[in-house]
Amino acid sequence: MQQIFSLLAGLVGIYSFILLARFIMSWFSRSVPGKISTFLIKATDPYLDWWRNIVKSKIGPFDLSIIFAIVCLSLVQTIFYMLAASQKVSIGIILAILVKALWSIISFIAGFCLVIIIIRCFAYLAKVNMSSRFWATVESISKPVLFQMNRLIYGNRTGNFLHGMILSGIILIAIIVGGKYLIAFLVSLLNSLPI
Repeated sequence: MQQIFSLLAGLVGIYSFILLARFIMSWFSRSVPGKISTFLIKATDPYLDWWRNIVKSKIGPFDLSIIFAIVCLSLVQTIFYMLAASQKVSIGIILAILVKALWSIISFIAGFCLVIIIIRCFAYLAKVNMSSRFWATVESISKPVLFQMNRLIYGNRTGNFLHGMILSGIILIAIIVGGKYLIAFLVSLLNSLPI
């Protein structure tokens, strides 16, 4: 049973990588070779279409349903890995799986936001023209994230844009790193529950 769950987790990981490639391809659709593009579209469209029907979320030309699809796969992969690692099933293990799955979603979103902020910071420092499709997408995603982070940092005051991006990145790194250790501690406590 352990090998089956490990295999399923590995397959979900491979499919998640294919979805991530499709996600990145959507930013550079004109420069991706035809066969690669066709394979990625055929491999991911059935799953993504299901999410598009459930989650109607677009920011400009950018379809956010792919993020929900990847997050869900990350959650499923975490569950499979936890089931493969445990030799028994108890309430503690089930709670540990749920905590780990929830952290998987939170850490993915925080990591995604961190990457977008780093890209936006690079564009700001390099004085990149934000009119291309890629940079407009980065701008449309980073704007609400940076707005919320700057409200957290500065409150109602207006702060320096670059400092706000840097502090936002530091906060996200602290959440990712600190959360990783906190969740590992919590999961080990839950796994040790006798029931």
